[in-house]
Amino acid sequence: MLARLRLRVPFHHRASLELCRTRALSTIIMASSVSIQLPSGTANVNTGLFIDNKFVLPKNGGTFETINPATEEVICAVSEATSEDIDAAVASARKAFKTTWGMNVSGTERGRLLYKLADLMERDQQVLAELESLDNGKPARIARDGDIADSVACLRFYAGFADKVVGQQIGSNPPTKFAYTREEPIGVCGQIIPWNYPIMMWAWKTGPALAVGCTVVMKPSELTPLTALKLCELIVEAGFPPGVFNCVPALGSVGGAALAAHPGVDKIAFTGSTVTGRKIMEAAARSNLKKVSLELGGKSASLVFESADLEQTASWALMGGLYNTGQDCTCGSRVYVQSSVYEKFIDIIKEKITAYKLGEGFDPESSAGPLISKAQHEKVLTFIDKGIAAGATPFIHSPRPRAKGYFVDPVVFTDVKREMEIVREEIFGPVICIGRFDTEQEAVELANDTAYGLAAAVFSKDGGQCIRVSSALEAGTVWINQYGLLSNQSPFGGYKMSGIGRELGSYALAEYTAVKSVLWNVGESAYWPL
Repeated sequence: MLARLRLRVPFHHRASLELCRTRALSTIIMASSVSIQLPSGTANVNTGLFIDNKFVLPKNGGTFETINPATEEVICAVSEATSEDIDAAVASARKAFKTTWGMNVSGTERGRLLYKLADLMERDQQVLAELESLDNGKPARIARDGDIADSVACLRFYAGFADKVVGQQIGSNPPTKFAYTREEPIGVCGQIIPWNYPIMMWAWKTGPALAVGCTVVMKPSELTPLTALKLCELIVEAGFPPGVFNCVPALGSVGGAALAAHPGVDKIAFTGSTVTGRKIMEAAARSNLKKVSLELGGKSASLVFESADLEQTASWALMGGLYNTGQDCTCGSRVYVQSSVYEKFIDIIKEKITAYKLGEGFDPESSAGPLISKAQHEKVLTFIDKGIAAGATPFIHSPRPRAKGYFVDPVVFTDVKREMEIVREEIFGPVICIGRFDTEQEAVELANDTAYGLAAAVFSKDGGQCIRVSSALEAGTVWINQYGLLSNQSPFGGYKMSGIGRELGSYALAEYTAVKSVLWNVGESAYWPL
C-alpha cells in the first residue's frame, strides 16, 4: 500500500505535465538550425545546446565542426558548451528533479513518456539512421536495423520497468516495529556517451535513468553529436517536462571534465576509454564522491576448440572482429584456435573474408564504413605496422588506396605471440590476431592474460567444456557458439580494467537508484533501558 501511494501523482502535477505537453513544441527556440541533405530528403538539425527544453546558443558563442569520415568533409558546425553552460544545464536538471520529475511523477507517467519517445524514434528511424551514417560512417542499413531498432526496444524495456521500482518490507520482532526500503532516484545524472554507437549508448543511459525518475545532462561525443541533438526534438515532442533531459555537446576535456567534477551532479555514467575512465573516477571522488559507472575498453578473446563447427565459428569470429569496422569495445580481436584445426580454420577465414565490403554508409552493399577520424585512422595503421615489424604474418583483404576517407581494409594476423603489442593493446580497428593453443587450460590462460575483461567467447560442441571454460573466463559477458549479440534483458559490463557497474537488464536500475531503509516503531514501547 505504501508503494502504491508513493507512485500516485497529485492532480496539480498531472495538470502541470499536460500543460508541458500542450506547449511542448512551441517552447523550442531555434538557436542555430542547419539543413542536411540525406538520401531520404532534407533533415533540419538544431545545432544549439539543449537546456530546459530549449535550444540555446552557448554563452561564449563557440562552435566545433563535425566531419563526415567517409569524405573528410565538414558536415556542419555545432555549438560548443563551456563549464558555464553545463552549470545552467545542471541547474535545469536539478529544478526538474525537485519539481516536475523525480518522485513527483508516477512511474506510470514516466513509462508512458518513454513509450512515446520510443514510438517517435521508430517513426523517424530512417532519418536518424542516415544522420548516424553521415556522422559516424557506419552503413545506414546497419544503423537502422541494428542500432536504432535495439535502441527503440531498450526504451520500451525500461518504460515497462518505470512503475515496478519497488522496495521491500522487512519483518521484525516484536510486531510493533517493522522496516521497509525505498528505492529512490539518485538525482541529476551526467552521462557521457561515445562515438562508436551514438544512438544506442544514448538509449542505454537515458532509458534506465528516466525510468526511475532521474534527470539527465547528456554530453555526446564531439565526433558524433548530430543524432543526440535530433533526439532532443523528440524529447520535447514526447512531452517530457523542461529540464528532465538536457544535451550539451562539448569537447571531452571541457564538457566531460565539468560533469565529472560538478558538485550538482549525483551520478556520472561514462562509456569510453580506460584512460579517460580513470580521470572521470578521480574527478568524481575529488568533488562530491558521486556515484560512478564506467564501461571501458576491452581486448576480448574467442576460444575455438577442435569440436567446434568451423564454418559457423569463422563467420562469428569475423563478425566479432570486424563489425562496426572493429570500433567496438567488445571487439573479438584475439582468436585462439586449437592446434589440431588451426590451419583449416585459417583457410576458412581467408575464404569468408572475401565477402566483406568496405564502403560508404549510404551504399546498401557496404559491410562496414570508415574509421571515425584521422587520428583513429593513423593509430590503426600504426598498430598494423607494429604487428608486421614484430613478426606476425598479415593477411590483408583487397587493400586498395583511397583518395579520401578514413578507410582501413581488414587485416588478419597469424603467427601471433602473446607479448606482441597488437595482442595486448586495444586497437579499435578492423584487426584480428589469430593464435593457437593445445589444451583447455592453456586456452583459458591465454584468454585471461589481459588487463581487460569485457567479453569473451567459447566455440565448442562439448557442453561440459562450454560450462567449464565460460566459468573460468574473467569477463563480464561470455558468448557460447556466437559472438557480439546483446540483449536488453541481459546485463552488460566488465571485469578488471573494463569498468565498473552494469548497463542493460534490471541490473542497470540499481545504478540510478539509492536505497533508503525506514525503521518504524508503531507501538508505544519505551526506549531501550539504560
